[in-house]
Amino acid sequence: MTAQSKGDGREPAERVHRTLFDSFVMAGYECSSHRRRDGQRLDLLCSTGHAQWVDRDYRHLSDLNIRCARDGLRWHLIERSPGRYDWSSFLPMLKAAQGRQLQVVWDLCHYGYPDHLDIWQPSFVEHFARFAGAVARLMIDEGISVPFFSPINEISFWSWAGGDVGYFNPGAQGRGQELKHQLVRASIAAIEAIRAHAPDARFVQCDPLINVISASRRSEDREHAERYRLAQFEAWDLLTGRQWPGLGGQEHYLDIIGANFYPHNQWYFEGARIQRGEPDYRPLAGMLKELHQRYQRPLLISETGAEDLERVPWLRYVVDQVRLALERGVPVQGICWYPFLDYPGWDDDRYCPTGVFGYPDGEGERAGFHPLCVELAQVGAQINACTHGIDGKQRERWQR
Repeated sequence: MTAQSKGDGREPAERVHRTLFDSFVMAGYECSSHRRRDGQRLDLLCSTGHAQWVDRDYRHLSDLNIRCARDGLRWHLIERSPGRYDWSSFLPMLKAAQGRQLQVVWDLCHYGYPDHLDIWQPSFVEHFARFAGAVARLMIDEGISVPFFSPINEISFWSWAGGDVGYFNPGAQGRGQELKHQLVRASIAAIEAIRAHAPDARFVQCDPLINVISASRRSEDREHAERYRLAQFEAWDLLTGRQWPGLGGQEHYLDIIGANFYPHNQWYFEGARIQRGEPDYRPLAGMLKELHQRYQRPLLISETGAEDLERVPWLRYVVDQVRLALERGVPVQGICWYPFLDYPGWDDDRYCPTGVFGYPDGEGERAGFHPLCVELAQVGAQINACTHGIDGKQRERWQR
């Protein structure tokens, strides 16, 4: 993206540090659409009001120096019957993004899928690939030559939640590995289908970044904890073919790594959460360094956030750690605050004040959480301050 001159020959501070994305800070719109254990379908784009007021929501971003977002398609609404696509739930969102010149990473499957599909069958993979290809064709027709996608959100978490403990669809227990393999197959098939129509498309593969250790000194407990911690890498390893190559994984299926990191992402094996500030809490910068050393890919903090009064302290911590990671040569491409809007809880509809903006009024206007708005608006300049000395060749490598 070419920066606009301010008349003195210098670029605005927030644009000097160029990344794959149009701004270092992203707005993440919660777009989960799964069925709960009780069978109720969630639709967070609807319940937060974002689907109705998308243009107003996007309008708020420019004041915060945000020109990029994560948002989602609702596959269950688009393909209500096999092979027939109704784009009416998506085109207004796409048009709003284009009208606001907003770059969007589009989630194609955020836990939800059409009711006519059985996720365990080969036909699920086939339907998802056709759907992904159709989305890519639509994007090209609308003039978007380099679309960004997150094909299947959080393969590892979904495999646990839907395949091991029956928390949400498909509601299975003890089948997490099977579900993970199926989701990897679907993601690979979708990438191939998209590249057939949009060969320059980019892909963000998002999964939680975690730390798990043993509170016990027993070697057996420590080994169990380390196996659990290393499991966070399985989906990425499967996509690259480093594990189970028979699934079809190859290195080129892993493009941009999305690391989702929240205050609750560190805990003792079969024990309590490790709080930030405690001796066993692992700094985020070190976790990002390990992730980059393992895959040598550009990284995105694809989700991060906290609730209520913890929002600003948490953002400051994440930004400080990202700055440290950048100084150590880790190509972090951005930070996505997620969810960007307050939302009703999955399980009980409780009010969750995690957003930069609250619930909409009858005209679609939302009150902003002022301290977080101020903090987010400054992140671009803060990141630029620590990357000013990065040479052009390294920056070019990061963008590939």
